[in-house]
Amino acid sequence: MKKLAIVSGVSALVLAGLVGCTQTDVVAKYGISSFNEVVELSDVTADSELNAWSLSAPDGSARFLFSTNFKTTAPHDVMAEIDAQPFIDAGLDVTKLPAGMFIDGMIMVGQALGEQEFSANAQATPEASFKELVKLSRVTLGYHEALAHYGIDLGDGNKFEWAKDLAANDKDIVFVLDPVVFADAGVDVANVSGWVFAKVEVMDASGNKVEVEKLLKPFNLK
Repeated sequence: MKKLAIVSGVSALVLAGLVGCTQTDVVAKYGISSFNEVVELSDVTADSELNAWSLSAPDGSARFLFSTNFKTTAPHDVMAEIDAQPFIDAGLDVTKLPAGMFIDGMIMVGQALGEQEFSANAQATPEASFKELVKLSRVTLGYHEALAHYGIDLGDGNKFEWAKDLAANDKDIVFVLDPVVFADAGVDVANVSGWVFAKVEVMDASGNKVEVEKLLKPFNLK
């Protein structure tokens, strides 16, 4: 299936300084192992329509989807699907969102990572598929050393984050959205129920620390 070109688009601390290029092996190793712990504590099911694994938030308001096979997953290999109602209640005019971002009451953000085909073994379990995803698209995985949080880049400033040590952090998973597209579509981004609007510190392309605005939805899995 041809992938669609959809505009895709934790706390402030989680977002600050995600890096990975200089610690590739360590980040990949522990990013995968800590994600497996998240899987064990989460509701993870196979989405046969999208050819992806679906990891649901505890309250059912959002889910993170990741590919079982880059060759067949559509529309994106990594994606967040989020309940749009809190955004509508905060002023969202869904007709002003980019095409394909609002579907059946849900907000979709994500990106395609390639066309490689996973082996049968790599498609068998969520853990195996995630490991293959990181192997084939290592740049997608980042790490914030100071707070020991990992994250998958969903494109356009959006992310799915999780803690390296779930026992030591009450923000075990976090959905992260760039608020600009929502503000442009009429949302009062400081008043979206269930979401935190915050200025966060990140690294720009030159390695300098800068503040940007984000919408954050954290969950404790324990």
